[in-house]
Amino acid sequence: MLADGVTCAVMGVALAAGAGFVASLTGLPGGLLFWAGLALLPVAAFMLLTARSARPSRAAAWIIIAGNEAWVLGSVLLMLAGWVEPNALGYAFIAVQAAAVALLATIEFLALRRLSAAAA
Repeated sequence: MLADGVTCAVMGVALAAGAGFVASLTGLPGGLLFWAGLALLPVAAFMLLTARSARPSRAAAWIIIAGNEAWVLGSVLLMLAGWVEPNALGYAFIAVQAAAVALLATIEFLALRRLSAAAA
């Protein structure tokens, strides 16, 4: 969760601060990028606070995993629903960040399952 929190914070700051630049490269709306970046900051704080715990709560871990999966689903919908018209780099940007988030969610799920099995 620590890696998830750090990458979430970095992405949030990068998107919020560089929305115009990223928009010019990807064809994605600058407003979408800016607000997505801002939305990531409290999520990152929650992840980092959860990761600081020697034994994070299962509920917090599930919230993080579910949030990550929702982000991935939203990313896929963004690419397929026609809500935006990114260029090729924009599609790649959405796909790569969604894949990274899916990987983090999978790692967190496996770690949670391993901790649950060890506690049983």
